[in-house]
Amino acid sequence: MIKTPSRPWLALAACSLMLSGCSDDPAPGDQGSLQPISDKYPITWRFALEEIEGSVQHQYAEAFRAHIEDISDGLIEVDVFPYGSLGTSTQLTELARNGSVNLAFASPGHLADTVPESGIFNLHFLMPEQPEAARQLLEAPELISQFQQPYQQTGLQLLGFIPEGWMTWTANKPLRSPDDFQGLRFRTMTSNMAAAAYRAYGAEPVQTPYSQVYSDLQLRKIDGQANPVFAIEEMDFHEVQTTLTMARASYFVASIVSNQQWYNDLPDRERKWLNDAVRDLAGFAWESQEALNQQRLESMVEAGDIQVVLLDDDERERFRQASLPVRDKYLKQTGETGRALLEFVDEWTQP
Repeated sequence: MIKTPSRPWLALAACSLMLSGCSDDPAPGDQGSLQPISDKYPITWRFALEEIEGSVQHQYAEAFRAHIEDISDGLIEVDVFPYGSLGTSTQLTELARNGSVNLAFASPGHLADTVPESGIFNLHFLMPEQPEAARQLLEAPELISQFQQPYQQTGLQLLGFIPEGWMTWTANKPLRSPDDFQGLRFRTMTSNMAAAAYRAYGAEPVQTPYSQVYSDLQLRKIDGQANPVFAIEEMDFHEVQTTLTMARASYFVASIVSNQQWYNDLPDRERKWLNDAVRDLAGFAWESQEALNQQRLESMVEAGDIQVVLLDDDERERFRQASLPVRDKYLKQTGETGRALLEFVDEWTQP
């Protein structure tokens, strides 16, 4: 169950995005077999999500909460704030940067304007198609280490990457070729790199907050959008779109971040608990997103709410060719750091 915050700092954080702090007041209680080094325990870590309850991020956060509370023997508690509790995705990243929350999900779809190197996950036809290969890539210490400095330059500590499934396109027609995107008002996340990926197909990107997508689709302010299948179903986009096109062009990859100063100031054992939890839950993240995406797809198909279109290899190749110039834009934004990342991912992907 999500804990309902009651302290005044939460309202201030949601309104001003300027509150700082990293622990609650000390509270008495049985500390179990693990003896605290001070009377500050139990303390609370605040974890902000970009998605609503029932989502991939929410399932992960609940598993993270249980795991941290278990390995810390109850000394660390975790408050989870689903999307809408504290603000938009961009605002949640700012809350992590200024210390108002300790942990957050930050997706490259908006983060790439702040951490340009993360825009690599907005590029199409780059990630490995095989799930196991993609998992090994995202968990590779060499990849995460190359991202650390760019994240830290913005006051964030990168803890790991979480996959949420293939980005799937919806519209009121099949999207079988770049010609079908011509003039299409297509919702993207707020980063310029996310918009460039669809502009390459001829679309007119519209950068719309997640909570506003349904109404804008319903009112025909936008003509289509892209999200993992589970998000399309839980946000009811299938109610206002007729066709779901599965192109397997890009994964939705979210990064788990913390406030960098908070992370650096953690006692050694607390930092170890945090790092161990992220490592231990890597397998859970993959399994839960696969299961949830499959369940939600079956639900939409069974309800007959939407037509599903699977692109063949020739159709995907036309999109891949159209997407390649966006990589040059990525390199212009990121320089040598981005080039090293692109080469690393490309080499990993090659058979």
